[in-house]
Parts: sequence; C-alpha cells; structure tokens
Amino acid sequence: MMGLGMPELIIILVIILIIFGAGKLPEIGAGLGKGIKNFKKATKETKIEDKEDEPEKIEKD
Repeated sequence: MMGLGMPELIIILVIILIIFGAGKLPEIGAGLGKGIKNFKKATKETKIEDKEDEPEKIEKD
C-alpha cells in the first residue's frame, strides 16, 4: 500500500521547517498556490481554445 499517513506527513513538515525556516514558509505556500491557480487557468483556456478550433458541423438534408 502506498500512501502517506499522519506520522509521515509530520516528519516531512518538520524537515521542511528545518530547511526553509518559519519565516519562509508563507512565501513558499503563496507561490505554490499561485502556481496551482495558473495551472488550472491554463488548462481551462486550452479547453476553450480547442472548442474554437473545431470546424463547424454541416448538416446534410
């Protein structure tokens, strides 16, 4: 089974806290959030552009 439990997450967070320090964590979180937001926006824009590139369907009588 591959998954992260609570003890593993706590260990990872402690290591991150030691490496970057408490003052840097809000900046890292904000940057990560902006990156995710931009990624979601880009994927939505791609879907919209794909629909515009489709040729119009012509119905035959």
